Amino acid sequence: MAVLVTGSVAIDSVTTPHGEAREVPGGSALYFSVAASFFAPVRVVAAVGEDFPKRFLRVFDDRAIDLTGLEFRRGSKTFRWTGRFDGDMNEAQTVDVDLNVLAEDAPRVPPPFADSESVFLANTHPTRQREVLTQVTSPRLVVCDSMNLWITTERESLVETLRKVHGVIINDAEARQLTKRMNLIDAGDGILDLGPRFVMIKKGEHGSLLVTADGAYALPAYPAKVVRDPTGAGDSFAGGVMGYLDQQGASDTQALRRAMVRGTVMASFTIEDFSARRLQELSRADIERRVGHYVEMLHVG
Repeated sequence: MAVLVTGSVAIDSVTTPHGEAREVPGGSALYFSVAASFFAPVRVVAAVGEDFPKRFLRVFDDRAIDLTGLEFRRGSKTFRWTGRFDGDMNEAQTVDVDLNVLAEDAPRVPPPFADSESVFLANTHPTRQREVLTQVTSPRLVVCDSMNLWITTERESLVETLRKVHGVIINDAEARQLTKRMNLIDAGDGILDLGPRFVMIKKGEHGSLLVTADGAYALPAYPAKVVRDPTGAGDSFAGGVMGYLDQQGASDTQALRRAMVRGTVMASFTIEDFSARRLQELSRADIERRVGHYVEMLHVG
């Protein structure tokens, strides 16, 4: 099995209280695919411009990541994001953003990718998400992400996308904005009413919340001593979740709860350095040790 992800592969510049990284690899599909590849093979469907530095492809080296669906578009420019984190670094501030290739047609799904059983529609225009999804024949599990921009400007299109997916992974502010409900469990129920059968709500340093028809389940964040750059933590969380679910071939409530553990651990590694540097140096043994420590921490009584 393999996980297909569509989203952005970007050029990022970020500043935090711990320093800055200029013109580094970024994007939702990049963080997702590296995190997910520790659990399952990944197929990337994305587009970059002719300004995309080829050296950035080293991020994907020696991993089970198929880049056949990564389009290099002549005459186009790569998506660029410049941001900063201040204070407790719980929320990114966008300083500048150039959509560039993301404002163009959605990338095509290569024919060998059409049989993908697991699909993650990372944050991009909801219409583009559906365009990609229509090119996959019979996926077993489809999960999407979104953001405040699309909730504000493309709500109807986003709701249409939500009708076609099995799950949603978004942050707490987005869940409240989408449903106009302040209580997160209530907000999760409101999202279920739109079509998905589960919602994972990311709460930054306060962990995550799973809402299904069976009830609500909360997990704390992994207690991190080092937080240098939160960029990509949410996408790494999603990568850990989807990679594990694909590996297990299941998405029942118990599998979803176990998957959130892996997502939490992958996010905890990402925040320890800028860009995807920490993920690049990880081993599966590193991940399993932290999973073990985290699960032990959760045990009470």
